[in-house]
Amino acid sequence: MLDLERLRALHSVATYGSVSAAADVLHVTTSAVSQQLAKLERETGQKLLERNGRGVRLTDAAELLVAHAERILSLVERAQADLEAHRGSVVGQITVAAFPTAVRGLMPAALRELRTDHPELRVMVREEDPMQSMPLVVRGDFDMAVVQDWNNEPLPLPDGLHKGVICEDVADVALPADHPLAGRDAIDLKELAGDPWISSSPDSICCDWLRRTLRAVDSEPRIEHMVYEFASQLALVAAGFGNVILPRLGRCDVPPGVAIVPLADPLSRRVYAVWREEAARRPAIRAVVTALRAAAPAGETGDRADDRTGDRVGDRVGVPVRVPARS
Repeated sequence: MLDLERLRALHSVATYGSVSAAADVLHVTTSAVSQQLAKLERETGQKLLERNGRGVRLTDAAELLVAHAERILSLVERAQADLEAHRGSVVGQITVAAFPTAVRGLMPAALRELRTDHPELRVMVREEDPMQSMPLVVRGDFDMAVVQDWNNEPLPLPDGLHKGVICEDVADVALPADHPLAGRDAIDLKELAGDPWISSSPDSICCDWLRRTLRAVDSEPRIEHMVYEFASQLALVAAGFGNVILPRLGRCDVPPGVAIVPLADPLSRRVYAVWREEAARRPAIRAVVTALRAAAPAGETGDRADDRTGDRVGDRVGVPVRVPARS
């Protein structure tokens, strides 16, 4: 009989490339992972790992076993979800990865509601860029991710994931107060061609999106400063060092010396929760999605379809979708 935890250890080594990386993900020591693998080798009568320089590589037998382990672990997760759904109780633990402004603008209120309504549910949150968080959900490191896409650049959804709309988040332009266009009721991005810009780190989804958005209006981006936190970006705007595209969700206090101007052709991002198909029936998934929607800014309600499958997201998670109005 194959031991599930030993299969999980082998699968983690295959996924993350080393015993030490697998130990980090599984929150155990490298010695514990090595012991599990040694027991699995005795259990199967097959050599599973071979030395490869300073690391290890999987044998053909291990590769075969990993393919089965993926299906077995997926079935176990589906069984656990079905049992939770049958019981109907929101209990246990759920891990959520979320991008920074969702952590600031949604998670505190959502966590308060979950603690009040479902005291037996433990929610653990970690801040992650959407490009990193979705692979973490696919691999099973996290149960859910809160991610974003923009109205001019839809989010590709990996196979095996479902998503539910949380809210829509409009963005404005933050300009130095002495900028020639700072007093306008609305401006077009084309009018800012040639201006310096401030964005987040070069490998982030936000920086990539800003470059493509500016190029789409024939404005070659001059991103002169790369700072992750919006508060720091706004401090640079106030000092006159560039402009920032500033979403409204989780917006920090705007310092003196900064003018916030709406865009004539609005840019908005949609905020989603994503989770694995195997976990779709978990009451905890539905509870977290419900709490996130309740934490979003109030606005009009309406159903949204899952962009990949065409299924009604509201039906999938058991609650209606609330989409705040543009303003």
